[in-house]
Amino acid sequence: MRKMTENNLKEAFAGESQAHMKYQLYAEIASANGYPNIARLFKAISYAEMVHASNHARQLGILGDPKENLRSAIEGETYEVNEMYPAFISVAKLENEAGAVKSNNYALQAEKIHAAMYEKAEQSVTEGKDLDLKKVYVCPICGYTHEGEPPEKCPVCGTTKDKFKKFE
Repeated sequence: MRKMTENNLKEAFAGESQAHMKYQLYAEIASANGYPNIARLFKAISYAEMVHASNHARQLGILGDPKENLRSAIEGETYEVNEMYPAFISVAKLENEAGAVKSNNYALQAEKIHAAMYEKAEQSVTEGKDLDLKKVYVCPICGYTHEGEPPEKCPVCGTTKDKFKKFE
């Protein structure tokens, strides 16, 4: 693939991915404010943006088999833990942006767990089997991710266990 086309596809993938996520968030806000049809519109268009991002990802060749995808996920999470979030936190502290420090720290703590979970999954695939995964719970405030019954309070932000979102 030629460089300009590749760069354009990467930019389009990033833009469509952000639009997908942004519209999901907009849908939640619309729903919470009593606008179910506007929420549905945001959800539908969010899905369309995901389709666009998926098409671009296929053209870029960034979708592989489960083991390749897990390796990519581990590398991404590890980069965020070792380089990206520590740098972002330092800058936010330097600029006295407490909200950004908190947001970035929440993500940093969750990414450490995500990398470990992906490594466990990669080992399972290497052994030719699916991951033995129990229920997974995610804190809706900081993204802390926990396999099995969640703790009484989130160890990162203190949110109570009844607020955690369950994935079965």
